[in-house]
Amino acid sequence: MDAFEVVRPGLLTTVQDLGRIGYQKYGVPTSGAMDRTALRAANLLLDNEEGLAGLEATAEGPTLRALLELVVAIVGADMQPLVDGKPVECGTAIGISSGQILELQRARRGLRAYLAIAGGIDVPIMLGSRSTCLPAAFGGVHGRSLREGDLLSVGCVGRQPMALSGRRLLSGWVEPISEVLTVRVVLGPQDDRFTTGGIRTFLSGAYRLTPQMDRMGVRLQGPPIAHRSGADIISDSIPLGAVQVPSDGQPMILLADRQTTGGYTKIAVIIQEDIFRLGQATPGQVIRFCQISASEACAALRAYEGRFDALRRAWQSRLGEQGSYGLSLGVRSYRVNVKGGRGTYRVSLEGVERKSEDAEE
Repeated sequence: MDAFEVVRPGLLTTVQDLGRIGYQKYGVPTSGAMDRTALRAANLLLDNEEGLAGLEATAEGPTLRALLELVVAIVGADMQPLVDGKPVECGTAIGISSGQILELQRARRGLRAYLAIAGGIDVPIMLGSRSTCLPAAFGGVHGRSLREGDLLSVGCVGRQPMALSGRRLLSGWVEPISEVLTVRVVLGPQDDRFTTGGIRTFLSGAYRLTPQMDRMGVRLQGPPIAHRSGADIISDSIPLGAVQVPSDGQPMILLADRQTTGGYTKIAVIIQEDIFRLGQATPGQVIRFCQISASEACAALRAYEGRFDALRRAWQSRLGEQGSYGLSLGVRSYRVNVKGGRGTYRVSLEGVERKSEDAEE
């Protein structure tokens, strides 16, 4: 079913999920959301699976006309969203009626906002993902960013979406980007190709994001990092967050739409959580690198996933506290209205209506 019509596409708005996994060996980029933390949180707000596709809006968001009654969530950059010209909150499940206009304006904090829809955006799955791969022009909506007049379809909704309206992210769950963004790295795989002084420079220097940045990667400017014997290596695989250092000594960070192999030395790899934070950084942002061990990186990943576990548990514990739910099993039709964990329900079975007051969930 068509859910939104694109009135204005924004600066760069694409369909993204959590990426195209398992195809780098064939030369296919992973793509996916630059800030997967924000997309996962937006989907969880709506009781979606975390990997369902949403919209990634960069710097300035789209204007969309709702074609159905919908519930959406916007997480990430603050694009000052409006529904029919009235401000609505980021990090909140927002009910939208058919015909209403949702507008994401210019970002005043962060760079990328993620718009999730209850049921997810339904575009064809290509190589296991709905993500748009801009360098290869496939996936998403015809392999490109949105254009005026595009129609976006919605997938199946597991529960009545308006029951989710008003749900909010936990306070402080999304961390604002500070003036200096410190990212944690594990050295390697070619850290032995750099001088001791070069490693020291990398870990102590301050670098700025240049305007040369896109979904493939970002170039940094700062103190040059010295190699032992040149910057070139036999091309090998490039993981998400790899920090390459070409011959000029200025590092660059490889991101979601990166090439699958490359022939520059890689001094370090940024851990996942911090790469997603970097997805919100704008040109001029100061970056510093902090070395951690592989075991510390694993512990950081467990802690990161633990935040999502806590988020799921918090909402699951509230499931049924309020809302209206529907269920059909064959000829049996049920409607349950629940408030505060206790409430009333009505069961209609083959034309017979039964009512019970103050029933358990």
